[in-house]
Order: sequence, then C-alpha cells, then structure tokens
Amino acid sequence: VGRAMINILRHVAPDVEIGGSIEYHFDDRIVDFSKLHPKHMRQYRSRVQMIFQDPYASLNPRMTVAQIISEPLKLHTKMNPKEMQDRVGWLLEKVGMQNEQARRYPHEFSGGQRQRVGIARAIATNPDLIICDEPVSALDVSIQAQVINLMMDLQDEFDLSFLFIAHDLSVVEHISTRIAVMYLGNIVELGDAKEVYHNPRHPYSQALISAVPLPDPKKKDKGRIVLEGDIPTPTNKPSGCGFRTRCQIAKKSCAEAEPAFEEHAKDHWVACPVVREAN
Repeated sequence: VGRAMINILRHVAPDVEIGGSIEYHFDDRIVDFSKLHPKHMRQYRSRVQMIFQDPYASLNPRMTVAQIISEPLKLHTKMNPKEMQDRVGWLLEKVGMQNEQARRYPHEFSGGQRQRVGIARAIATNPDLIICDEPVSALDVSIQAQVINLMMDLQDEFDLSFLFIAHDLSVVEHISTRIAVMYLGNIVELGDAKEVYHNPRHPYSQALISAVPLPDPKKKDKGRIVLEGDIPTPTNKPSGCGFRTRCQIAKKSCAEAEPAFEEHAKDHWVACPVVREAN
C-alpha cells in the first residue's frame, strides 16, 4: 500500500518532493533501504520481518498453518522438509499453539490465534527487527493483552527489536522502551517511553496523552486538550511548523522555518521552538 501510494502521488502531484532515508545497522555496516535496489533486498529480508494489522487478511486462506509459517523458511534457508516441519512445530509452541494445529487452515482459528500464526511466521527466520503495524488493533480487548505479553516474552527470548506502530497509547507505553510521536509524517518528539508518556513536551504529544482515558474513575480529570481546526494535508503543509495551525501556544515565528529537532533533556528530543524558549 505504501509503495502504491507513493507511485500515485508521484503521478498526481509530481512537484511534491518525497525525501528521507531508511537506515538500519547490519553487523558492521549501515544499509539505507531507500537507496537499495530491489534485487539486493533479498539478503536482508530474512532479518527484517513484519506482523500485520489484520490477522484475517494477512494469512493466505488456501494455505495451511504449516505452509504459511514455512514459506519464509523456503525462501531464506536451506532446510529440508523434515527440518522445516520440526521448525514449524517448535514455532507454534513458542506462540502458545499446538503442533497438531499446523494442518489446519486460517478460517478455523480465532483472530487472536491467527495473529499468533502471523507472529510465528515473523520470527521463523530469526530476524533482528520486526515491524509491527497495529498488531492488536483488530483484536478483542480481552485478547490484546495476551498477544502483547507474548510479543514481549519473545522479544526477550530472541533479542528482537520492534518498530511498533500504533494509535493506542496505553499499548504503546506498555510495550515500548522509546517512543516517537509523529505529525504529518515528521517526528515531533522522541525519547524514553516513560518520559514521553508521563512528561510530554511537544504540544501535540501533550494533546495525545491528555486524550487517553483514565481507568480509575476516582482520579481527577487530568484536563483534556482539544485540538481545533482540520489536519493539513501532507502534500500542502503549512509553512514552518506543520502543527502551528492547531497549536495553542504557536507564535508568528513558528511560520517562518521548520523547527529544529533538539535535545531538551537527556535523550528527550523535541521539535518545537516555543518549548525550547520556555526551557
């Protein structure tokens, strides 16, 4: 979808500049995926896997669980059929399922079980990084905690790094060690998860955190920040700071230049000149 949207954007808005880089440290070298030719990507794909948002659409309904999980093994390893069969059984056990379920099809499982199959597929090749695209948003709340805790257990066991993309901030706080807050495609705040969640500095981060419901009804209302105005389009951003048209503390100077991303405290980065002046 991302690639398709970029191609469409290049045709309908050819003057819009698409920039940036995607760099990852592999052993002793840095690889920029944005500049890598597709034919050279294969050697890195086994080390970067993905868990998709929709467990119903991300599994091939015509394939058994064993076929789904063994597919990356066929592409990226030299395992024989017996080794792959053993690996699939081992992976199913790691995600809390039984080896006997390998012969079944996705439609025979619940959403939570399907996502466990997706997780087993993602860790099959011993990746370094797993991109998690809203991995629990399509699941019942009662199942979300089970899947999140499973992912955290696997992260510790296999020394995995997660790039966890989500809108549920309580889930983000629970699983993350560092949080990046984005607005209109730009990171506006980055830092330790607890620090960003409990001491947000960028006005957009503060508005997001204020919208998180309090589970304890006895606690006083923390004062929700309601943002006014429409979200600008990424293809027609406001000059200077992209958030200034909805920001409650914006100044005239915010329209003059894009804010620098600066360290306001130890390992706590913010892109807001007004916050910098206040400190």
